[in-house]
Amino acid sequence: MESSRIKRKRQKEIMLVSQMIKLYCHKNHTNQNGKELCDECQELIEYACERSEKCRFMKNKTFCSNCRIQCYSPEMKKRIQKVMRYSGPRIIIYHPVLCLKHALTGVIEKRRTKRD
Repeated sequence: MESSRIKRKRQKEIMLVSQMIKLYCHKNHTNQNGKELCDECQELIEYACERSEKCRFMKNKTFCSNCRIQCYSPEMKKRIQKVMRYSGPRIIIYHPVLCLKHALTGVIEKRRTKRD
């Protein structure tokens, strides 16, 4: 059974990546038929959520970018990198608290992995 700490980490990761994909989609794709996201971005969110749910290393990592094992397929990895390059610098404007928590967590994780 998964601990509540790990569940929270998964939820935070999924929330952050979803917000970044939504930001990317709203700024780069046209709203199709009143949908919140285009089909391509919705597929990317679903894929990212699936990968996060199946991650065996969640206990020891903070975010996928800090993981030693990259489980995304090459195509999806290219797509998520494109989204992250666009959304990363802009997310602070739309979700400043979320962004600061992410940055702080990333710094702490990098320091922890250097010690190990």
